Amino acid sequence: MIKTSINVQDLRRRIATKAKADKAHRFWGLYTHVWKHNILMAAYQSAKANNGVPGSDGKSFKDVENEGVDKLVESLSQELQSLSYRPLPLRIVKIPKDNGKERTIKIAAIRDRIVQGALKIVLEPIFEMDFQDGSFGYRPKRTAHQALERVREGIGKCLTDVIDLDLKAYFDTVRHDLLLSKIAKRVDDPLILKLCKVVLKSGGKIGLPQGSVIGPVFANLFLNDIDKMLEKAQQVTLRGKYETIRYARFADDLIVLVSEFPSCRRDKWLEKVDFRLRQEFGKLNLTINEDKTKIVRLQSGGSFDFLGYTFRLTGEGRKRRADYRPMLKKRTEFLRSIKKILRRNRFRPVEEVVQCKLNPKIRGWVNYFRHGHSSKDLRFVKWQIECQVRRFATRQTPKKRGGTRWSTWSQEDIYSKWNLHSNYRTLYGSGIHR
Repeated sequence: MIKTSINVQDLRRRIATKAKADKAHRFWGLYTHVWKHNILMAAYQSAKANNGVPGSDGKSFKDVENEGVDKLVESLSQELQSLSYRPLPLRIVKIPKDNGKERTIKIAAIRDRIVQGALKIVLEPIFEMDFQDGSFGYRPKRTAHQALERVREGIGKCLTDVIDLDLKAYFDTVRHDLLLSKIAKRVDDPLILKLCKVVLKSGGKIGLPQGSVIGPVFANLFLNDIDKMLEKAQQVTLRGKYETIRYARFADDLIVLVSEFPSCRRDKWLEKVDFRLRQEFGKLNLTINEDKTKIVRLQSGGSFDFLGYTFRLTGEGRKRRADYRPMLKKRTEFLRSIKKILRRNRFRPVEEVVQCKLNPKIRGWVNYFRHGHSSKDLRFVKWQIECQVRRFATRQTPKKRGGTRWSTWSQEDIYSKWNLHSNYRTLYGSGIHR
């Protein structure tokens, strides 16, 4: 992790302190910070740490450093000061989705990522103080696993009537005028608002470019009123220590949990929350995907998916608990990707493929999906990967050339000689289980 300079950290701390102390304060004079050399340099270091691909100008980070980072930063500073800055066109990349459709990613040039990063440095501390506890997506010190734990705890408190809500093309349908009006509620700086508009319009007349530096802040801000409504509903429906409503949102993925108690069902809280959500999303001109949105009753055997995990209830009475484990679809996709890697590298040495190609991918997948009740899934994945690597090694050295059958490679060959990733322990709460 690359730390920004103390001046940048101090600026963000002072902005956050003021934003937290006065929820109605509108900040002015922010634009003078955006074009400062240390702010732009901190934005460059952050962009470089993410190691993204080149934008429409074809320049990589290596090219930028060969030409001189200081030269680029100084040029951007002058453009911003003279109000002549204009972003380059975005590079369009289409990524295939599981359903046969494509996801469009719009990649900004490195110079534009630096400007967006500087804008994020001054704006993020303001809106972070306004964001709600149930929002977890793309926020500092917040993770997907925290969102999963929040849902698990809610289910454990008998909040088992679930609204699993999905938005249709959220990032592509955000209205710029509505977003700019939300920014203006906290920012009284015409130059900052103009720069925000320029950045937004570089991606089209509507929507947020997926993959942009400032996009996640804007995405959370646009849905913050939804979070506020749910937070208020959560507070006013509290009955002592018993909750009636709880929610968790990660970007555009929203789960709302409602109590299963007879009094809550009699008061139709599930229907009331569903109605209010549709009202609020209507105000934002966002469309709910009815095909994927559903109401689930876990106590009747239902289940729902959230952030790659499938949630359901198991057990009865006091032994009843929330069970969440990797989606079968995610597990299958991962094993297929391992097979593709081995197929593409079939003429390379086993040890090189295992350590350079497989291990980083396995480690990333396991570290994400080792939470909850994932032990059976991780054991299955480990066994499948072992089998695939054994077959791969046998194809490298067939038995007729002095090799061995795929089923006779030893554990020492796999985990000591080739150093295949072996840590598949599961995490649940604060404990570690085999």
